[in-house]
Amino acid sequence: METGFNILKLSFCLSLFVVGSYAVQVPAPWIPSNGMRPGTCDHYECPTTKLVEAGYAYEICMYNTAVWISTSPISATSMTQATKTGFQRLFSYIQGKNKDKVKMNMTAPVITQQATPGQSVYTVSFYIPKKNQQNPPQADDLHVQPWKPTYVAVRQFGGYVSDDAAKKEAAALIDSLKGTQWVLPIEKSKGKSPAYLIADYNPRFQTTARVNEILIPFTM
Repeated sequence: METGFNILKLSFCLSLFVVGSYAVQVPAPWIPSNGMRPGTCDHYECPTTKLVEAGYAYEICMYNTAVWISTSPISATSMTQATKTGFQRLFSYIQGKNKDKVKMNMTAPVITQQATPGQSVYTVSFYIPKKNQQNPPQADDLHVQPWKPTYVAVRQFGGYVSDDAAKKEAAALIDSLKGTQWVLPIEKSKGKSPAYLIADYNPRFQTTARVNEILIPFTM
């Protein structure tokens, strides 16, 4: 299992250098999930969700209570570079580089978000396995982030994530929500230009059938 994790880590890091140079001209085709979790969740533990509404080019889901481990803010020239840096630290955390020296199973997705609006500062998060959530291991440079049940606007798309792709997919998600009942609660809790999260479900060595999500959490 440890060998497999090391291969996953190496593949993830190498591929980030490759995908950073890809230029995406238009949003990728929308992939409706119909409430189904990505296939990666058949192999790795994922947070549980409930489909609330399947609209055109968007879905509204309810994320159940979950616990995440997150990096401190990372200054980086790009989101993909921050994800690479954060992944390396979080991977070492689940491999036992924490105060309790506890090893944990790999989970999905890896979530990246902008920590400071308008600045190239990001946080990267791993989902903590359910069996470790009651007493998650601590680490000086990481922090535990509990989620209460949370509404999330979601748009799935394929391929590798780049900064340009993330911006275009987020804009497509916001555009698809116009005229729906969800605009008002999103604007009330997140403003007219809501921050978004990027969820990457697949190992970087997987080149086909990739699934990513743009997430906009909000409260009702």
